[in-house]
Amino acid sequence: MTRFLPARFRKEGGAPSGAGEQLPPRLPRHVAIIMDGNGRWAKRRGLPRTVGHSAGTEALRGIIRASDDWGIEALTIYAFSTENWARPQDEVGALMRLLLQYFASEIDELDEKNVCIRILGDVAGLPAPQREAVTRAMERTRANTGLKLNIALNYGGRDELVRAARELAARAARGEIAPDAISEADVAGALYTRGLPDVDLVIRTSGEERLSNFLLWQCAYAEMIFNPVLWPDYDRAEYLKDLWEYARRDRRFGGVHEKEEGPKG
Repeated sequence: MTRFLPARFRKEGGAPSGAGEQLPPRLPRHVAIIMDGNGRWAKRRGLPRTVGHSAGTEALRGIIRASDDWGIEALTIYAFSTENWARPQDEVGALMRLLLQYFASEIDELDEKNVCIRILGDVAGLPAPQREAVTRAMERTRANTGLKLNIALNYGGRDELVRAARELAARAARGEIAPDAISEADVAGALYTRGLPDVDLVIRTSGEERLSNFLLWQCAYAEMIFNPVLWPDYDRAEYLKDLWEYARRDRRFGGVHEKEEGPKG
């Protein structure tokens, strides 16, 4: 397997899967992660930002394995936003090359583990080599029934909603649906995430506390955890800690906790 980092920066070994790990009694079905902090991780070490992105890819491998080990149904990762094209061209080019390396290195293991890959975003807007690589990965794993790994790539939450609105408007213009009959289910069915459960838990690393145009519809009732650890240092132990925090939360979906209600009768 191709490694993305010089050996001195890798986190090798550690506890084997399941060793000493106690899972919380309630797990989220769908976890979404904003992988933030690669650049700061590199800067603190006097390294180029591109090395930070490579380190982030190493961290991603561990979190995918943990999600699969622990029975998480769906994992969505924010890999590259529609706004990221505005970054310096050398950094964008490095990210695109890293994307190719990632799929070349990981696809065999992901397929063997029964992981189903879906790309969320404007695939047509990617450079041809990257577009072909992600399309092959989706086609190869389409029938897999294990972890649903969703990679938000050339993705923007507002752009996704605009595309959904246009699709529904076109259907209405063709007479396939009445405008006043459009439901939340119709909107959800026009999103990149159609068929997936709504997000239960959003984790953002590096301590930043914002969504950054990520899954705006799908995160309506998600719990949010802002972990101060920079993404390349985020590991199974941090992930498990965040899952325990999620399990302690009281999910209300807009309702009121029964302890806060007044006396009945």
